[in-house]
Amino acid sequence: MNLAEKIIIAYCLDLIFGDPYRIPHPVQFIGKLVSSLEKKFISHKNKRFAGALLNIIVLAATYMVSYFLGKNIFVEIYLMYTIFSTRCLANEGEKVCGILKSGDLGRARRELSYLVSRDTQSMEARDIIRSTMETISENIVDGIIAPMFFMFLGGMPLAMTYKAINTMDSMLGYKNEKYKDFGWFSAKLDDVVNFVPARITGVLLIPVSSFFCGYDFKSSLRVFFRDRLNHASPNSAHPESSIAGAIGVQFGGRTSYFGTVHEKPTIGDGNKEFEVGDIDKNIKIMYGSSLFGLLFFGAVYFVIL
Repeated sequence: MNLAEKIIIAYCLDLIFGDPYRIPHPVQFIGKLVSSLEKKFISHKNKRFAGALLNIIVLAATYMVSYFLGKNIFVEIYLMYTIFSTRCLANEGEKVCGILKSGDLGRARRELSYLVSRDTQSMEARDIIRSTMETISENIVDGIIAPMFFMFLGGMPLAMTYKAINTMDSMLGYKNEKYKDFGWFSAKLDDVVNFVPARITGVLLIPVSSFFCGYDFKSSLRVFFRDRLNHASPNSAHPESSIAGAIGVQFGGRTSYFGTVHEKPTIGDGNKEFEVGDIDKNIKIMYGSSLFGLLFFGAVYFVIL
């Protein structure tokens, strides 16, 4: 069985089952290793050096363990399957969408708080919809397209190493007093490895949003080229701009993190107000991008071979 066939099987398993909540997930073990090393290293005088050393140890361990476990084809496919997040992202978006449709704002805020780091306790419905869509749009990169990119490039071990980078950024890559130096390397490394996949995703989403999903092609194209850098992250606005343009909404704006309000750059024209159904549109685009991404990388893989 060649690499492409294994990836297709893993992709289909993710669409069918989503995250394996009742079976050990490799990210849990990576997270425990990061937490253990953090306790040992964070008190070091040179926090940037200590943070970089933590990254090197975790990445080396992840790659080596993945390489040896991957010698068993069944384990290899299982680990590939756990790297994808398509079904999980859809489930989380649908959950918030369903709660909003029932009119329970308090419950929707609580549910969203499990997905984002921003303050949700006083959000109105439009803010909940916007935050949900921004999260889904950003995670198309690190939950779907980037794992595919690295999987086709270097197999399961490289894709799992990418997942470790992603995990360390989510655990350490904050700009607060505790992590601004210790987590600096984690945040920068995540930006570097997502640089190419984010741009592939942004371009891929334009035809997916319009020709596959039936949304606005011209607006998606225009907003992508205009707003793709309107974000503190060098990568996040690429998928967000394509989707905002296609659906006609505007991402960014006033957002509260840990009690502090930030005025984020806007992405999109905001020709329409946010509606609950926009989350469903976002999920539809996400599924389309996962399929087109698989076809695109698969075609490139076979051409190279």
